Parts: sequence; C-alpha cells; structure tokens
Amino acid sequence: MAFGPARAPARSLRFRHPAQFVVGGFAGLVLIGTGLLSLPVATTGPGGAPLGTAFFSAAASATLTGISVVDVATYWSPTGQAIILGLFQVGGLGIVTSASLLFLVVARRVGLRGRMVAQAETRTLDLGGMRRLIIGIISFTLAFQAITVLVLTARLWLGTGRSLATSAWEGTFHGVAAVNNAGITIIPGGLAEFGGDGWILVTIALAVIVGGLGFPVWLDLWRLPRSPGRWSLHAKLTLATTAALLAFGVITLTAMEWSNDETLGALDTPDRLLAGFFTGVMPRTAGFSVVDSADMRQDSLLVTDMLMFAGGGSGSVAGGIKVTTFALLFLVVWAEIRGEPDVNAFGRRIPQAVQRQALTIAVIAVNAVVIGTLVVISSNDLSLSQALFECMAAFSTAGIGTETTAGLDGLGRAVLIVLMFLGRVGPLTLAVALVLRERERLYSNPDERPLVG
Repeated sequence: MAFGPARAPARSLRFRHPAQFVVGGFAGLVLIGTGLLSLPVATTGPGGAPLGTAFFSAAASATLTGISVVDVATYWSPTGQAIILGLFQVGGLGIVTSASLLFLVVARRVGLRGRMVAQAETRTLDLGGMRRLIIGIISFTLAFQAITVLVLTARLWLGTGRSLATSAWEGTFHGVAAVNNAGITIIPGGLAEFGGDGWILVTIALAVIVGGLGFPVWLDLWRLPRSPGRWSLHAKLTLATTAALLAFGVITLTAMEWSNDETLGALDTPDRLLAGFFTGVMPRTAGFSVVDSADMRQDSLLVTDMLMFAGGGSGSVAGGIKVTTFALLFLVVWAEIRGEPDVNAFGRRIPQAVQRQALTIAVIAVNAVVIGTLVVISSNDLSLSQALFECMAAFSTAGIGTETTAGLDGLGRAVLIVLMFLGRVGPLTLAVALVLRERERLYSNPDERPLVG
C-alpha cells in the first residue's frame, strides 16, 4: 500500500505513443544545440550568441531547414559551424531511422492482414530486423555522403584554387548538408560563385534528390533494380511524382526567370540553363540557391511556394506534406471527377483510410501555414507574398531564406521555429498516430448527403 502512490507518477511520465519519442528526441536535440551554440567559442565575435539566435539556429539545423537569422559563414566560428553540421547530421539520421522504425511499429499494430500488406510493401520482416535496418539506413546515408564529399572536395581544391584543408572542410560541410537536404552554406555569398560550375551544382542537386527520395524507395531500387513492376506502390508513387515535380519546377522557374536580369537573365545561355536546373530542384527539399530569391518574380515565388509545400518522399530527410500525400490528393480528385468508386494507382486500390489520412495531413498543413502567415504579417512590416514565403519555407523545411528573415521580430521568429518543428516531426507523427487510431465499428449510421459545392 505504501508503494502504490509512488508508482503512479512514474506511469504518467512514460511516453504513451511511439511517435512521442520522435518529438521528444528532436526537442532534446534542439535544446542541446542551443546550449552548444551559446558558448563563446561558437561565434567569431566576443561573447556567446544571444539565446534567441542560438535557439533559432539550433532549431533550423536540427530540423534540416537551413534558414538563418545570421550569416552562417561569418557569424559562427569553425567550432560553431561544426556544431551546426553535427545537428543536421544527427537530425537527418534521426528522421530516416525513426520514420522506418515507426512504420515497423505501425505494421505490428494494424493486425495480421495489415501487417502482411505492410511487409510486402516495405520489404521488412519484423521488429527483430531493427538492428539490421538501422545499420542499413546509416550505411546507405554515409556512403552517399562520402561520394558527395569526395566530389565536392576534389572540385573545390582543383578548380577554385582553395587549399586542401579549406576544400575538405567546405566539401564535407556542403556534402553532408546536401544529402540531408539542410541547405546551409558556410561560403560567404552562398553558392553564387558557382553559378556556372556543373561539378558543384549538379553534384549537390543529385545529392539533394537522393536524400529526398527516402530509404524505403532506395531499398526497392537496390533489391529489384530490373523489376520495376515489383516495386512497392510507395516507391512507384514517390518516383513518378518526384519526376513530375522536378520537371515542372525546372521548366517553369527557368522560363519565368529567363529574362530576369536580377537572376538568370544576367548569365549566358549554358550557365542560365544550369542555374535554372539547380533553382528548379532546390525548392522541394533544400535551401541552396545560386540566385537571390528576393530578386525573383512574384509568379516564380508562388511556384516555389507550391513546390515547397509538396516536399519530398515519406521517410526521407525532405519536408513538406510529402509527395505521396500530394499524389493521393490528385488521385482522389481524379477518381471523383471520373465517377470511380475506388481510387487506384499502378493497379492497386488505395484504402479509404489512407485517403482520409492524406487529406487530414494536407488540411492541417494548410491551416498551419495560413495561421503562421497571418501572425507574421500582423507583427512585421511584410507583404503577403513575403510572409507566405517565409512561413512556407519554414514549414516545408526547404529553408530558402530571404533578406527579410533576419529582420523578423521575436514573434515572427517564434512562429518560424514552431513551423519548422511542426514541418519536420508533425506529418510523420500525425501519420503514425492516425494509423494507430484506426479501429473497426460494429455499426454504421444511416447515409444522408449534405449539399456540397
């Protein structure tokens, strides 16, 4: 009897949902990063960074967003830059491993039939394979990072006149950031000096695409490289939608900015095409840029907002609502227009529960961005386009910063921090929570159709 009351608080402090580990882990990572970036050794100037600056930078790095209220290249010392690299490396590995493990938990909780389907789709066996899965994810990520780092280091050393030490550091930082879709640069002036360098821009763009697809997709490609018909529906949807969005982004943004003398118009034709390709790839997943987004046309900014909102692949380091969610929304609309009773893709029927989950994630995301934009506009002297761009970049964790980011007041920065955190862990934890809450009802209410439209 005496020990009864003492055990109750312990139970109340436990994580009652597996997705809470993801939220708690990222929150802890942000707090640790804030403490480290507050140290005097982390900055180039005297004294440590203000708490607000350290907290914002830690949140942007851990969530792989990349937007910043200071110049990373000049404000942070090499030690501070190394801390930032560590934050987005841990954040990147954390999101892909936690996503895969949560999907395994889901597969164990949705019943035997659902579990068999999940195993067939993800090619995973059971929770006993966790250790092998984690090792595979980390090895895959580090291998791609190593290739990217080697190419960037060699090009910076041999092609720009930098010392080997400087080339190795900059190549390592940008290679890890590219695969993790972090979009943070430590080069003064950003990547503008490489506007015509295909080795640098194409390498970074390909690394961003690789990181944005997600480990489940690459697992299918690795195991069944010559049998696309046997790929999971997730892999097919991700690859098809990613290809469509990449083509749309590259063609549209290149065409819109072609004659803009402030961006692509100032380059010759080959460099203009290269910079247009790079500019079209970055909005969906990463924040690297060779042109200043503040100089882009309004229609280009709107297209960029759309691409950022779609994001990358589920279970990847990319942000946004994810391309599978984006694709499902269009499939639902297309089926409704055609009067089809079921939503189908690649010869498979999409369950209604998955359709509702996609709609729920999209609606919550839209409302989060709209509310955030409203708050930022009310507290800062920004136009609707500027405020929307800032909030969309934060929620999508694309991290395409503008000159207005550093000028935001405390409330505006707080809104961006919330959106960054929500955009990183929100869609994942929400998706898992929705799946785990599925239950069957033994009865249904009578049908009655309300008027719509």
